[in-house]
Amino acid sequence: MSAAHRTELLLRWAPALVLLTLLAAFSAAHPDFLSRSNLGRIAIASTPALMVALGVGFVIIMGSIDLSMEGTLSTTAVLFAIAFNAWGGELLGGGLLAIPVALLAGAAIGLVNGLVHVKLRIPSFMASLAIGFVGMGLSVLLTGGAIVRVNDGVFRALLFQRICGFPLMVYAAIGLVLIAWFIQRNTTLGRNFYALGGGEDIAHSCGLDVRRVRVLGFALAGVFYALGAIFAVARGGMAESLTGSNYMFLGITSVAVGGTSLMGGNGGVWNTVAGVLIVNVIVNGMVVLGLPHFIQDGVLGVLIIAAVVLSTNRKSSALVK
Repeated sequence: MSAAHRTELLLRWAPALVLLTLLAAFSAAHPDFLSRSNLGRIAIASTPALMVALGVGFVIIMGSIDLSMEGTLSTTAVLFAIAFNAWGGELLGGGLLAIPVALLAGAAIGLVNGLVHVKLRIPSFMASLAIGFVGMGLSVLLTGGAIVRVNDGVFRALLFQRICGFPLMVYAAIGLVLIAWFIQRNTTLGRNFYALGGGEDIAHSCGLDVRRVRVLGFALAGVFYALGAIFAVARGGMAESLTGSNYMFLGITSVAVGGTSLMGGNGGVWNTVAGVLIVNVIVNGMVVLGLPHFIQDGVLGVLIIAAVVLSTNRKSSALVK
């Protein structure tokens, strides 16, 4: 085995090795860290963030960035809760229709996000940041600043009903991860994301409709943000204008920590899964150890800088976006 092949293999499995090392270190520091109840807490915290990270991961792979997830998540969570209650408040009744409403809303926001970026030729981070602010404002407008509660027992069973110590929402998230992996590996759109991230000029010269792929990438991300919103509502039993808070940091950090380059063209679903687990294991481990919040924030900040440094070839990048 050549040195280059060994290096490639190490980089491919680095996120998994880091995750296993963290689990071993925290379990050695605290005997209850690997208890079923604590692992369940990690899984619950990871589920909405995982959906957000999967969505932004597709955008990052194609060489763009999306900062709209907090506004999109808040708006779709509020729309879901309002529609759910308006149509009977029961998942086994009319409330089921609230799920496609939320997904369509997420796709629509993502579509607008992509069109603003592509048609107006605005850098993706600026266009998405603006759409995120619009989403936050829309969520406040829809709720009037109030909290919309969802109390249906069947819907909340996503959190409270457990199998082998893990709630149903974790198993639902696993199914959605497999769908995301299928999109990445077995669809033309998924392959086009990598082609676009590898070089827009080359992709265009090969006949790829670059603009169309970018717009569809943002729309797909919006669908996954809406899925994260539904899980967030199931987790908290309510929706409000602050439901999406902190998911931008968690999502992008998880993608970077998982080994996906912010320059685009590499990484994937399993990298993102590993990154989400790494971030949430660190957060949970610091809480279990009783570390103060300012140390937790500092560790996460250092973590994302280290991840970007390790995953970015800065010599070949004329500009870091």
